Amino acid sequence: MAPTVDLPHDLVRLQADWYRTYDALAAPHPARPTALRHRLQVLSARLCWHPYWSRQEGLVPAVRQELRRQGRALERQQ
Repeated sequence: MAPTVDLPHDLVRLQADWYRTYDALAAPHPARPTALRHRLQVLSARLCWHPYWSRQEGLVPAVRQELRRQGRALERQQ
């Protein structure tokens, strides 16, 4: 079971943007695939180096899983 985590909204929004970009790139014949790949790389770096992770100890894999869950939920709402 994932821990109860209060994730920063900007981090969850980044994850939702990552999913939206990934899904657009994975679509058949995506428009502007080079731009989408670049955006995915930028979002991945921002997710990886977000200041939130420097404050975490121990449960990072579980917290990252919760981030993915919340990010997907936010992406589906929009």
